[in-house]
Amino acid sequence: MARGDRYVFDKTRMEFRQVTRSVWTVFGKILKYFLVTASLAVVYYVVFSLIVNTDSERKLKRDIQMYESMYAEMLRKEELIGDVLEGLKEKDSEIYRQLFNSDSPDLGVIFPEGMLSVIDSVDDKDIVEYVGRKLDLLEVASDRVEDNLLRVMAALDSGGVKSLPPLTNPLGEFSYARTGASVGRKINPFYKVPASHGGLDLISQRGEPVHASADGTVRSVEHSTRGLGNVVEIAHGNGFVTRYAHLENTRVSKGQKVEKGQRIGQVGMSGNSFAPHLHYEILRDTVRLDPLNFMFATVTPEEYMGMLFMSFNTGQSMD
Repeated sequence: MARGDRYVFDKTRMEFRQVTRSVWTVFGKILKYFLVTASLAVVYYVVFSLIVNTDSERKLKRDIQMYESMYAEMLRKEELIGDVLEGLKEKDSEIYRQLFNSDSPDLGVIFPEGMLSVIDSVDDKDIVEYVGRKLDLLEVASDRVEDNLLRVMAALDSGGVKSLPPLTNPLGEFSYARTGASVGRKINPFYKVPASHGGLDLISQRGEPVHASADGTVRSVEHSTRGLGNVVEIAHGNGFVTRYAHLENTRVSKGQKVEKGQRIGQVGMSGNSFAPHLHYEILRDTVRLDPLNFMFATVTPEEYMGMLFMSFNTGQSMD
């Protein structure tokens, strides 16, 4: 028998018989060994990946945790922005009611159920259709505004409107950062308790000129060391009256006709004033209104938003 040959004992013939190996038999064994080895490698890899985390996997897990926390914060901010937008919408409606005796045009909302919850599921076609509808609404609204302006101009030319509301800032060069507390419950600077504040505080330097915010007639001029101090009241027609308080001095007299922009006094701190400022009030038919609703015509949109922000977040008045 040659070395390396394989023999088996045949009991029926009572002799040894040589076993021959075919190519397919050898190939089958090799394939079986390969499959077993590959299966073991896969099992080892799965076990290793479940137990041991690479640097990249650890970084990805940290990123996922961070994004999950950010998503929750973004949802909270979305709700806050929604509340702010509702407040601005109500503010806009109040301005329209006070100036034009009508509700503000309703241009609808973008996504009532929340932007973050649906933005991923919105198709491009739906976005295009939505934008088209919004453009149509804006075009209708702009036509309505243009028609209103044409009617106002026609009424002014025909004498139907005797006077316009006080729409200008009584101080000349004014930065929105100088806006103080507006109408509402504010902390009194002297007693440190909430009290009703009936006007808008415009912080300024002592001696700065104060101008009439619209044409009118001086209704009263008061000089006092208490309360609002030196005060000038001007009647503008249509029930509108403006009040300028805590003046250093006055330059007009009762019954005098004044024009918009005419100097009527200087900023001071007469009466119960915590610091130099102008306490500015607007009344219509004896009802106090928020002066900020009448200043949008003389400032940029950015400045007006800044003034709204400052007046809303200022919890203490200056008088």
